[in-house]
Amino acid sequence: MTSTAPEALEGQHPMAETVAEPSSWQRRLRRFGYPPPGPDAAPPIGLRERLVPPYTRPSARTWSLLGIGPGPAERLWRLMAWGGPLLVTAVAGLLRFWNLGKPRAVIFDETYYAKDSWALINQGYEGAWPKDIDKTILQDPDSVLVPTDPGYVVHPPMGKWMIGLGEKLFGFEPFGWRFMVALLGTLSVLMLCRIGRRLFRSTFLGCLAGLLLAVDGLHFVMSRTALLDQVLMFFVLAAFGCLVLDRDRTRKRLAAALPEDEEGVLRPDAEVAESLRLGWRPWRIAAGVSLGLAAATKWNGLYVMVAFGLLTVLWDVGGRRTAGAVRPYLAVIRKDLLPAFVSVVPVALATYLATWTGWLVSDKGYFRNWAAEQDKLTGGGTWSWLPDWLRSLWHYETEVYTFHVGLTSPHTYQSNPWSWIVLGRPVSYFYESPAPGTKGCPADTTEKCAQEVLALGTPLLWWAACFAVLYVLWRWAFRRDWRAGAIACGIAAGWLPWFLYQERTIFLFYAVVFVPFLCLAVAMMLGAIIGPRGSSERRRTFGTVAAGCLVLLIVWNFIYFWPIYTGTPIPMDQWRNRMWLDTWV
Repeated sequence: MTSTAPEALEGQHPMAETVAEPSSWQRRLRRFGYPPPGPDAAPPIGLRERLVPPYTRPSARTWSLLGIGPGPAERLWRLMAWGGPLLVTAVAGLLRFWNLGKPRAVIFDETYYAKDSWALINQGYEGAWPKDIDKTILQDPDSVLVPTDPGYVVHPPMGKWMIGLGEKLFGFEPFGWRFMVALLGTLSVLMLCRIGRRLFRSTFLGCLAGLLLAVDGLHFVMSRTALLDQVLMFFVLAAFGCLVLDRDRTRKRLAAALPEDEEGVLRPDAEVAESLRLGWRPWRIAAGVSLGLAAATKWNGLYVMVAFGLLTVLWDVGGRRTAGAVRPYLAVIRKDLLPAFVSVVPVALATYLATWTGWLVSDKGYFRNWAAEQDKLTGGGTWSWLPDWLRSLWHYETEVYTFHVGLTSPHTYQSNPWSWIVLGRPVSYFYESPAPGTKGCPADTTEKCAQEVLALGTPLLWWAACFAVLYVLWRWAFRRDWRAGAIACGIAAGWLPWFLYQERTIFLFYAVVFVPFLCLAVAMMLGAIIGPRGSSERRRTFGTVAAGCLVLLIVWNFIYFWPIYTGTPIPMDQWRNRMWLDTWV
């Protein structure tokens, strides 16, 4: 990883021969780490490398120390582009699928989503389940009939379609309703490895980000619980990855269209940069689909859609500016803004509506016939010319919105979003106190055991992320590093909207949506600790040892909290030792 991103130099002519005197504001910013141009500045990076940065390769010294020749080294380097991420993903999958059906219970909000998903996958709409049906489901799921009376639910159907698919494959039991969530959690680790690799141009840092996600306690617990937020996280991360791919693809097109001088050096060209049409952009359309699926899982995906939509437009501005555009914003408004809107908003809306197909084709879904019933009572109204299904769905959505904004019922585990980043109040999904010699509790204990599933992020990872967030904000503001800005955007899109609803009942596990971006932030900070290429061997050695120690401590911390992530019975004194903060109890 390089200390300063190639894009941090955007806007400067790549072959400038003279360096202007730093302005007063540049001199003032020097104290914050902003490097104003000067006689000792690093040589400028070529335009082609600024548009399409190369991937970092291990040095020849590294290969020689490992006893690997140039030919095998090249093949190994290419293999690790996918081999490294797949290895990290295999570890994550093994952790998440191990004893996935334990505890054999309906834990926390699985009591809603497991049953709604089963009804949805079998009849296309959610049913009104009788109370106290959970025990019957666990004892004899084949005897449980899906209720045909419609049930009132307050979340869109996509996440439940995913959970229901696992139930269809493996049955109406804990392993079945947790299977797809565990699969998406595992695949999100693979995605983050590849996204981090493309973002940092480093296979090592990409795999490091994925490893951090694999050993995060909150992501781990959410991967083993049939809740919607992990599904939402998956689609948000998929959308981000699609936009990163789209950014690379469009910048390659810009580079290919720019002229070269007689020495083969790429030159900026204002006319090309401002007039070039970037053509078909399938990855941005894929991002629109992913954002639609995110919003169709939980509505807070809409905030992510707005944030990522702005992000991709600003990336277009940066690309055209780097290519030589004098008025990049105007060029983007003329050439890119409308295609960007069409690729994201209408595509996401169409995707959202498609997830309601089961409700649309039924005649028993909740509020499905509301419009027809209203027309009978009122004889039609202002909007009666619209299709009945659309008016009924709109009414359903407005009722759900009213429910969400008015949800202020106190809950034992509710928390303020200010406290999430420091893990102020985690949520206990499951707790029992088995007696010695029963349910896995050691017979030689002097008191009852504790068996808990606690939705708690790995503490050392999250507390390191507090500093990493500050680092990426500094790097974005004072080093103009687009990677830091992208990571900050992902964190902000998943976290900041909840500050608008502080009177609402909200929980720390909502933060799983931006956990991948916290891991990217920590990986970026660790890359800076290791040191930029070209640093002295002493500097890199101390940096590598420091970063390695932090990663090992995070892994140890995950292992230490393993029992309260998986519901493993442990003696009460061992459980108390893991309650580091009073608010965790």
